[in-house]
Amino acid sequence: MAEEYEPGAISRKVTEARAKKGREFNVRGSADVVAVIVATGFGAGFAPVAPGTFGSLVGALIFYGLMIAFRFEPQRLQISVLAASVVSAVIGTWASTRAEKIFAKKDAQQIVIDEVCGQLIAFAFVAPFLVKIGGLWRWMTLAGFVLFRFFDIFKPYPIRRLEALGSGLGVMADDILAGIYAAIVLSSLLLLLP
Repeated sequence: MAEEYEPGAISRKVTEARAKKGREFNVRGSADVVAVIVATGFGAGFAPVAPGTFGSLVGALIFYGLMIAFRFEPQRLQISVLAASVVSAVIGTWASTRAEKIFAKKDAQQIVIDEVCGQLIAFAFVAPFLVKIGGLWRWMTLAGFVLFRFFDIFKPYPIRRLEALGSGLGVMADDILAGIYAAIVLSSLLLLLP
């Protein structure tokens, strides 16, 4: 882990990202089309730069929409965010497995459903409390976004090891844990608020 913070770590991350880009696009049927739509976060994974950040943005926007819809019902908000997290994890595992074959690349850069899911998990346990802090919830949403991106990019132990799991499970697992780490830190930040 120490090597990630050495000089040149950011340029290594950029090189790794370029190497992860899937070069092929072999769609064979409607199930593959659905898998690509889901795996790429409704197309966010095709962003020319920082597709993972765009995928996280999709997750944050889903949370934002749920927050607006259920801002007066904290329990329904939490249930809906948890449900969205579980659904995106299950469907994302299937779609990622299929998308790896479509893009002919393990954990291809275009696959961002894992970021969508991880970002939702970052908010899953704090959602009902965000309702109670008034206008600060927008700042806490931004903090959750930044925290998730931090853990997703730098992958502290044991996040990186989860990438070794096979197929879509390996794609999803590391971001799910990054989301849990972000949720823990975000919950701690909430405790510091008056």
